[in-house]
Formats: sequence, structure tokens, C-alpha cells
Amino acid sequence: MLRSVILAASRSSQVERLVATAPFTRDLVRRFVAGAKTDDALRATRELVDDGLAVTLDNLGEDTVTPEQANATRDEYLRLLRMLSGAGLTPAAEVSVKLSALGQMFDEQLAYENARAICAAADEAGTTVTLDMEDHTTTDSTLDILAKLRKDHPSTGAVLQAYLRRTESDCRELATAGSRVRLCKGAYKEPESVAYQSAREVDKSYVRCLNILMSGDGYPMLATHDPRLIAIGEDRARWFDRGPERFEFQMLYGIRPEEQARLVGDGYTVRTYVPYGDEWYGYLMRRLAERPSNLAFFGRAVLSRK
Repeated sequence: MLRSVILAASRSSQVERLVATAPFTRDLVRRFVAGAKTDDALRATRELVDDGLAVTLDNLGEDTVTPEQANATRDEYLRLLRMLSGAGLTPAAEVSVKLSALGQMFDEQLAYENARAICAAADEAGTTVTLDMEDHTTTDSTLDILAKLRKDHPSTGAVLQAYLRRTESDCRELATAGSRVRLCKGAYKEPESVAYQSAREVDKSYVRCLNILMSGDGYPMLATHDPRLIAIGEDRARWFDRGPERFEFQMLYGIRPEEQARLVGDGYTVRTYVPYGDEWYGYLMRRLAERPSNLAFFGRAVLSRK
């Protein structure tokens, strides 16, 4: 119920205006978003890399409706990759890209061409690209574009969402040699016909998908903050004789930093997902929906009025 309420709020322009103008918002956003500018993203990346973490950066801009906006997003990623390389932050830092921000919703060919340009720039910078997954209506399109990109850029990463009923099948298809696959729970409101609705069902699906990826020939990227699922990931790594160099954990910027540090201390690769940019509202609300306990931080921010 709480998750549904938060997701509904993520689509409300009235709630967005209320949150954006609230006095506590700056502190709340700073917790989960590196900042508005590319320099903010580099600063956060440097701090994380110095702490032994890997990084994936996401430029927030999911409401692209014109080719000009799509091309501007592409250009920002090209600039970001040049700056990461120039700062010596690659290959520790890579980028995550939403195809909707590159024009997918109105021109799939444009989205592919923009993504291809970003992948080429990542190759030149000595790093990688991961294609973020969005709601289920874009899954086939995203996987089709992924397959095309991998012909020239085989290190391009995929994202699969455990709450979708189709994902076990997608895991089997993508658990191939050299295939980088991020497994997450999923954060969009989906109908029961395509997605599991209860947390228990989603967790069970996550474990089934995790087993498929860990037993395959690819490179699993386990995106979760759930202590039980992290423990299962550690256990499955031992069971399938996967050393720390053959998979990684991923977590969001600002969430469970002590656990991220613990895993690094235990020898695991941990990649922090770092968003930056002005379009933070939808991202923030989906993060709260994924992990409603984050509302405790929100509540403290409200009460402190800082």
C-alpha cells in the first residue's frame, strides 16, 4: 500500500511542486543525488573511488519529448565520459543510461544512435555503459537495442527487474560469456499480469534469477540493499565458485554506506549508482518506493526544517 502511494506521488505534478519548494528538500536531495552539475558528479565519484568503491553515473532526464532534448542528453554523457577519463576515474566509473532520455519513446532509431555514440565514447574512455531498464512497456525495445549495441560494444550492460514475470527467461538468455547483467527488484508500478505484486513474491523471483545468473557464464551485478539477498548473493558466489572478480554488488548513492564499506572490506566489488542533474523528483520518489524505510530520513528532514 505505502509503495503504491509513493509511486502515485511520483507522477503528481502538484506533489512535485510541493516537495520542490519545501524547506527541507535540499538536505533530502543531497542525501540521494550527487548534485545538479557534472562537476558535482565528478566530486562524488572521486570521493567514492577513493573509498574503494566502483561507480556508475546516471544523468537524470527521463522526460525527454523532443530530438533536441535527446541529443542534449547524449552530449552530456559524452562530456561526462571525457571528464571522467581526464580525471583518471575510469575504468572505476562507468555510466548508466536510460534510453527514454535518448528518445526511445518517440524514435527508437534515434535512441539507438545516441546510445551507440555514448558506447563509443565509453570505449575511448576505457570504461563501460549499462542500459537502465524502465517500465515493462519498454523492455522488448531496450533488449533489442542492447543486442544491436553489443555487436560493436559487447561490454554494454543490461538491467533486468526481478518483479517482472518474464525476467527468469531473460536471465537465461543473457547469462552468456562476457554478458554484464544488473539484477534489481524493480521500481515502477506494474499490473499483476506482468509483475509480481507482493514483496515476498518479488524476493523469491530475485533469488531464482540470481541463481540463474550466478550459475551462468556472464558477469552478474547484484543490485540490492536487502541484507537477506546480499547474504544469499555471498552464499551463491561460494556455491558456484565465483571469485570477487567475477561478479559485483551494486547499491544506490546514500543508502547503506556502511554496508557498502563492509562488502569492500571483505574483498567484494561494490558499485555505487550515483545520479546527478536537475530532474531528481521522479528518481527520488521511486527510490523511496523501493525502500520505504527511507521515509525515516524524509521524516527527520521534515521535522528538522533544515
